[in-house]
Amino acid sequence: MNREERRRGGRARGAAAGDAPALAALFAEALAHHRAGRLGEAERGYRTLLAKAPRHADGLHMRGVLALQTGAPEEAERLIRRALALAPGLAGAKANLGLVLRAQGRLTEALALLEAAHAENPEDAGTLNNLGVVLRESGAPGRARELFARALARDPDSAGAHHNLGTALHALGRIDEATAEYAEAIRLKPGHAAAHDHLGVALQALGRHGDAIAHHERALALDPGSAEAESNLGLAHLALGRLGEAERAFRAALARDAAFAPALNNLGSALKDQGRIEEALAAYQAALKARPRYRAAHSNLLYALTFAPGLDPAAVAEEHRAFGRTWGRGARAADFASRRDPERRLRLGYVSPDFREHSVAAFIEPALAAHDRDRFEVACYANVARPDATSARLKAVAGRWVDIVGLGDEEAAARIRADGIDLLVDLAGHTGENRLGLFALRPAPVQATWIGYPNTTGLAAIGWRITDAIADPPGARDTLYSERLVRLPGCFLCYRPPAAAPEPARAPGPFAFGSFNHLAKLNPRVIAAWAEILRRVPAARLVLKARSLADAETRARVLAAFAQAGVAAERIALHAWIGDPAGHLGLYREVDVALDPFPYNGTTTTCEALWMGVPVVTLAGEAHAGRVGASLLSAAGLPELIAGTADAYVERAVALAADRGRLARLRDGLRRRLAASALTDANAHTRALEAAYREMWRAWCAGDAPT
Repeated sequence: MNREERRRGGRARGAAAGDAPALAALFAEALAHHRAGRLGEAERGYRTLLAKAPRHADGLHMRGVLALQTGAPEEAERLIRRALALAPGLAGAKANLGLVLRAQGRLTEALALLEAAHAENPEDAGTLNNLGVVLRESGAPGRARELFARALARDPDSAGAHHNLGTALHALGRIDEATAEYAEAIRLKPGHAAAHDHLGVALQALGRHGDAIAHHERALALDPGSAEAESNLGLAHLALGRLGEAERAFRAALARDAAFAPALNNLGSALKDQGRIEEALAAYQAALKARPRYRAAHSNLLYALTFAPGLDPAAVAEEHRAFGRTWGRGARAADFASRRDPERRLRLGYVSPDFREHSVAAFIEPALAAHDRDRFEVACYANVARPDATSARLKAVAGRWVDIVGLGDEEAAARIRADGIDLLVDLAGHTGENRLGLFALRPAPVQATWIGYPNTTGLAAIGWRITDAIADPPGARDTLYSERLVRLPGCFLCYRPPAAAPEPARAPGPFAFGSFNHLAKLNPRVIAAWAEILRRVPAARLVLKARSLADAETRARVLAAFAQAGVAAERIALHAWIGDPAGHLGLYREVDVALDPFPYNGTTTTCEALWMGVPVVTLAGEAHAGRVGASLLSAAGLPELIAGTADAYVERAVALAADRGRLARLRDGLRRRLAASALTDANAHTRALEAAYREMWRAWCAGDAPT
């Protein structure tokens, strides 16, 4: 709310001069109630005033402000527009109307009004703050930060201004500075609920989830009705692996506001992490119903579809294309500075939030290190909020490293365009913190997607998808992708083995099958197949490791699912996330044969198992997500571990368990075999990848590129 509107006396258009003192007194009394937070008394006072003077501009304005505060933005708009019609220069009214339009999701109109109010009174602290809020939400946090700083210079003791500056710094990825501003807002106003809540969000970004929980709980104590604070509390529990507590917090937020889209979206993620895919899909769909233009929820929905068995591939493809229709309208075939020379040195850019300790890093690093710098100038556009040692290693081989955290899509796209990138590659698809929005703006003439997502992006602006003939056999299924497929001659991936891996060895213990995959891949069909394997090998146990298994309720749910399938709990060993890479890999010493889930195979887990001397049995499905295992094992020279049906999958696993001599021979040479295979040959793989890039570039130069 604009701070200036409460400093003025009442003004009635058309009221008799003799009535003015009485009307001013009525307005002052209502305004005093409003300032004190006695909103019911303020409402009655404004109504009394307007009954006597229906054209009282200040009364209409402030009653509109009150309507906004009490959740009636349409009524607020009607009242404030009437006030402005009576008094076009009414202080604060344009700015507050801008906030009303913002509350209705009409950011473009809100921005125009607030820009006009700012032009009329450029040093008004309230207008500066309000304009900054809308700019931040419109994807311009840099300019928002400047306005908040100016507002703070005018009123350095304003808790609200410190809080707003914190939100802008947070959006720019300057988390430490944001944390300091939130803390200062709390020092000035200990009861500032939003500052406590947002400080909690900043602390989560710094990995201080326990401290974050304390601030979210304080925010809820100050504002028990806050669905936002309850949802943010759930996110902190989610980050700590407390899935049951997270789910309860998200449902509590929805009890406060059933249509609060972020809570619905976050609930979907908590359910997905528990392996409850059908429920997760319903939550994401509800989030989109509550907020149709909710890009993160839309991406989450698409990603969750990948885990669900039995879906029609054409229907899944259409869902992705629907995303493209919603979010791809900013694409434009602009005039690029790139020179259409098919053989010249190319400027190649990679965009990812996963240039850090993440699965994607194990597959992008070989290419970054092996690129031919005479033919390609390489840049990494890193959307990494918390860089780590892996980030530093990637940065050392990247060529150029550009941090785009905190840049809106328009700003990031402008930077890429200014850098003259010829070919821009997405490495995330619809996974977390993706930057598909900047790809929709088409900052580079040739755009492709690779590695990070096992399906189409749905964006027409991304013309190419890099794959191979095993993961995506040529044929009619090509039409399921919005991109044109370019197939590498071998596997579409190249694996960088971990430097800290212990030597392969089998620890003493009973025969064990194992899977270290995300729990969302553990669907009823997988459980049925694994239960059948365990029934056929009665002395064996099953070792499962997943981050979600830190949660007691999730562990109980997994054991109950296997019990229903006839597998006793004592035959299953459950392990949660292990932070130490050597400790994580060392757990493979308890596993004899790894079982790949379906219809969404493992990728990094398969490569890690092989590197640790553990053979992996996979089921080759129909869609890309279910054929990655086949591609990896083929590149590793292990096609005999690929099954074509669920029955054959069970038979291969049981046969390995029955022939311990064969299994021992296979395990003994597996790391050497992988090290000598195409799956780890970075030079050969990168030359094939570069040939694919050149093919895409030549197509653009010839005017034959996909659009």
